[in-house]
Amino acid sequence: MGNLLGSWRFKEPSTVEECDSTWGSDSESDEPAAEDDSGISESVSPAESERANGDSSPQLTESPESVPKMKRSFYAARDLYKYRHSYPNYRKSRQPNEYRNLRFYLNKIPLVPDGIYIEEILTKWRGDYDKLEHNHTYIQWLFPLREQGLNFYAHELTQDEIKEFQSTREAKRRFLAAYSIMLDFYGIKLLDKSGNVARAPNWQERFQHLNESQHNYLRITRILKSLGELGYEVFKAPLVRLFLEESLCHNTLPNMQHSVLEYFVYTIRLPATRRRLLRYARQHYRPAHAFLWGPPPKRRGGAAGAGGTVGAGSSGIRAPAPTPEPQRRGEESSLSASSGIIVSSHDAMMCQELVGAGLKGSTGLGSSMRAGLELEGALMMAGARGEMSDYSEIVPL
Repeated sequence: MGNLLGSWRFKEPSTVEECDSTWGSDSESDEPAAEDDSGISESVSPAESERANGDSSPQLTESPESVPKMKRSFYAARDLYKYRHSYPNYRKSRQPNEYRNLRFYLNKIPLVPDGIYIEEILTKWRGDYDKLEHNHTYIQWLFPLREQGLNFYAHELTQDEIKEFQSTREAKRRFLAAYSIMLDFYGIKLLDKSGNVARAPNWQERFQHLNESQHNYLRITRILKSLGELGYEVFKAPLVRLFLEESLCHNTLPNMQHSVLEYFVYTIRLPATRRRLLRYARQHYRPAHAFLWGPPPKRRGGAAGAGGTVGAGSSGIRAPAPTPEPQRRGEESSLSASSGIIVSSHDAMMCQELVGAGLKGSTGLGSSMRAGLELEGALMMAGARGEMSDYSEIVPL
């Protein structure tokens, strides 16, 4: 029986609708608006409290109406479906589990290729915004995932390593310190151990930078994913809520609007929390008719099971059926032959910047390693053009 089960795998979704279960068990009125299981309040937020105390927020000039018409990204939906479902086709590596991410956070090994230890980052990098902006090799070590990033020297998390990490107090302490450094880089401060956040004192300068430096949206997606992997799922909703408020209500981060809705919200695993964030977003999104992330219209008027057609955004479908192993191998062979090297859609966008800049922010990187990384980045670019073109609709180069 074990061999028989081992020859099957879950067939991945092929449409945005199959990937998105947000509204599958919900209707417009099945949850009272006053209840909130996301750990955040829709009535009062840190930013709103600041405004109540006399804060006036200067706004950037670009308005939502000036943003080109968008559509939901299948590549984004599929990527986040895999993440939320713990990578259903994940295969355990045959290599010995070296726990390199955990050892890095225990200050036993440096990140590669820069040769920097976590304690140096935590003690010397806070406030060094140029280094945090231009170095592209540290983010995969600070926020590891169970998927390959652009830094091929960084190692993917494993399930066993995640368990060890979550039970190691020293590693968790340093992980939260690293999260705090990145929040400060973005103009945000961590308020408490529940993950609540608010504007930092330097928020105006940093928001201006964040609105213009959009490759950081890829980093934020990675950070949110890593929070969930390492035991801090509840930290996501407060940060996503703040980004929704700033981009939709105050227009301080107008360029971030689509990325928040298309990526950040969907890193959250609990559908009820996603629904609350999307309801809040729909109240403030302009133009209202262009909002793409609400429940399908036909579900609002009645249940899809009563003969109606399930529309976009619904999950009135069952989990994809498994695919036999021989067929799976054929699919993978076909995919490999047609697309070459496969890379996560989240990191593919970094290739062009890395090759063009020559990893100019990396320190202690030899010329041979530098050339190798640039070559690998160029190859990835060639193999990931399809996903990159889709992502470019959300985060322009």
